[in-house]
Amino acid sequence: MTLLLKGGRLIDPSRKTDGDVDLLIEDGKITRTGKDLPRGKKPSGVEVLDLSGKWIVPGLIDMHTHLREPGFEYKETIASGSEAAVTGGFCSVACMPNTNPVNDSRSVTEFIRRKAKECGLANVYPIAAITVKSEGSFLSEFWDLKDAGAVGLSDDGKSVMNASLMRRALEYASSLDMPVIVHCEDKNLSSGGVMHEGSVSTELGLTGIPAIAEDVMVSRDLLLAEFTGAAVHIAHVSTAGAVRLIREAKARGVRVTAETAPHYFSLTDEAIRDFDTNAKVYPPLRGAEDRTAVREGLSDGTLDVIASDHAPHARTDKEVEFDYAASGLTGLETSLALSLRLVADGVLTLPDLIKKMTVNPAQILHISKGTLAVGADADITVIDPEKVWTVDRTLFCSRGKNSPFHGWTLTGKTVLTIVGGIIRYRDL
Repeated sequence: MTLLLKGGRLIDPSRKTDGDVDLLIEDGKITRTGKDLPRGKKPSGVEVLDLSGKWIVPGLIDMHTHLREPGFEYKETIASGSEAAVTGGFCSVACMPNTNPVNDSRSVTEFIRRKAKECGLANVYPIAAITVKSEGSFLSEFWDLKDAGAVGLSDDGKSVMNASLMRRALEYASSLDMPVIVHCEDKNLSSGGVMHEGSVSTELGLTGIPAIAEDVMVSRDLLLAEFTGAAVHIAHVSTAGAVRLIREAKARGVRVTAETAPHYFSLTDEAIRDFDTNAKVYPPLRGAEDRTAVREGLSDGTLDVIASDHAPHARTDKEVEFDYAASGLTGLETSLALSLRLVADGVLTLPDLIKKMTVNPAQILHISKGTLAVGADADITVIDPEKVWTVDRTLFCSRGKNSPFHGWTLTGKTVLTIVGGIIRYRDL
């Protein structure tokens, strides 16, 4: 497939490029960029796409998703999750290991990669478990998992409570140049909680999860990273305390990167007032001061990545009493538009936002993506910045319809997703 993208604004933070640049794709690769292409002999069989008024950016990368397969196909499959990904503009996604069985073995990692190849939509990168069955007792076989295709390690959804075990995990992973993605939660402090501990939880009579439950474990893992010299990546940062601790650690030279998700800079615990289980997430939505701190952390570079933490659930998981509802929201198809609000609000420049959704996750995961350089894989997202649309969860490609953003009017949407030079989503 030969494609010529003309007339769009090309934004590539990996090369500090931002301007009206044409782009030629041949045989799955970017072969030329420049103004007024083609120059010289015109390639045969080329499809020319007029993208005037559109933004051309490196294929978006979501480094924190839950694709549920194997074991929870009633919530999501690799195929449905991949379709949701390309619809949302994501060419590449990394999927967490809390499947059934847990991705703690070569066979599960290879199964995920094989299923992703069969559906042929987004690039899917498995994240393997730090510990066997994510039970926090014994380390998984990191080398074998990497050899099978895992790009990182995480017990996401669970903290590795044993500090000695976490130290060994950081040291082992560092020797293999694999990122360790940590879920920071002291279960002794959060036990029994179903939402953020604060005035709203008190008024609603729901058991709260204090912010300190996250902060304590963030502090511990930062100290372990500092002690070992290993790199650590903090997942789904939600508290002001965590942002401050990461900022201070970076100033000391600790090898730490961190991410947050759109719901943590878009919502607060006020969204729980009507007991909407679609707003029950993990970590929970925090207070207004935490949301402000997360936005400040994105602005000053403390938080390196925006990831959706896409967590689809079936209706039977959500349409129950709040205490018993599963935690998580469907995020792949709303993540970009919610993140673009940060640009409209002056929190981030557009190149900075694109960097947090392309270059930075690619570097953390050590994958050769996130660039529009000549010779790179033709993974490209095209965005219509003026497109106004209303979130309708009944139209999601994801099997999960659990979104608190249903009915929101958003501006900016993916209109073209190209993966490996092939158009996988088109709404032009």
